[in-house]
Amino acid sequence: MSGVSYPYRYAYEAVAASQTDQVLGGTGAAGDYLHRLLISVTTASTASVTLKDGATTIFTTPAATPIGVYSVEVNAVSRNGAWNVSTGSNVTAVGVGVFSA
Repeated sequence: MSGVSYPYRYAYEAVAASQTDQVLGGTGAAGDYLHRLLISVTTASTASVTLKDGATTIFTTPAATPIGVYSVEVNAVSRNGAWNVSTGSNVTAVGVGVFSA
């Protein structure tokens, strides 16, 4: 036994390139949990990603982030509203966590 109870609660939501403030989850809300943000950079020149808790910016990656896949451990509960992700034109992201439907 793995010790993991089923059903596994974490959901995921893909964020396409060139998105602005995409809400993670159907509606998103304060109290949503973001476990991890996976970032996939295909071209370094326009690869910025911004994570917000409501209107509060939590972090922004540089536009010149090198090509690759990055796992950003967040492990936080939103306080100010839904988690929002904005992506540059050559980067995608996947949010993993527990989000409001």
